[in-house]
Amino acid sequence: MKLRPVFEGTVGSQKIIWAFLISLLLSISAQAQAMPQRPGPPMNSGRDDAGDQMQQQISHDLAKRVNEQRQKTLVSDTDRLVKLATELKEYVDKSNADVLSLDVIKKADQIEKLAHSVKEKMKGSN
Repeated sequence: MKLRPVFEGTVGSQKIIWAFLISLLLSISAQAQAMPQRPGPPMNSGRDDAGDQMQQQISHDLAKRVNEQRQKTLVSDTDRLVKLATELKEYVDKSNADVLSLDVIKKADQIEKLAHSVKEKMKGSN
């Protein structure tokens, strides 16, 4: 009686087993990809909703503060415009028809720049 070594036929058997396992994995993978995906419940949805609400509240509060500050700036700028316009009128009243003071031109430039700034702030760009 002739004994065969234990590992003599295993190389061929190992190849067959590996080929079988690979084909099994590939078929399982193909089936998993072919199956329709069912949407599950969103994970951490409670925390995300609370976080979204908190973010929205923070954004709303920030926008409100920015608008309040813009309104305060508009009020002070328009008060300054009134003051400059009053000063311009006084300078014009003091001058005569032949002489235009340099102060009048400077005051008009200040009014123009401030008026432009107020206009832009009213649009909401600043």
